Amino acid sequence: MAAQQSHSKKIVLSAEQEERLSQRLRSAQLRLTRQRVLLAHLLFRDGNRHVTADGLYEEARMVGLSISQATIYNTLNQFLEAGLLREVIVDSHRSYFDTNLGDHHHFYVEETGQLIDVPHDAIQLTQIPSAPSGFDVAGVDVVLRLSVAK
Repeated sequence: MAAQQSHSKKIVLSAEQEERLSQRLRSAQLRLTRQRVLLAHLLFRDGNRHVTADGLYEEARMVGLSISQATIYNTLNQFLEAGLLREVIVDSHRSYFDTNLGDHHHFYVEETGQLIDVPHDAIQLTQIPSAPSGFDVAGVDVVLRLSVAK
């Protein structure tokens, strides 16, 4: 899968990288497309991270991928539904896609928009309310909002 030319960088995947990413997508029962494999590379190449759709779009453009924002949003949502990502909603206007699927919480730096992992065992909840009738608690996500100390 050859990468497109870029103004600053370009994506060049080895056969091993391409096969590993392809297998990951196949295991998630996602159809393989060139754009999905290249976006998977951008998402998963540097270990655990948090990305916004806009941030991934800019990153893709920087490496010369000709891709629409709609394709970015669709791909992120497909990866989310397939269990490759989890979504962290920090407010009604901003959500992040997290490549770390393990149990953990987050710090959110309000001034910069940075999201920082907090180990799951660093927060101890002693009691949570019972779910309303007809519902089960599916999980607890804690986002601790930070502001720069003055």
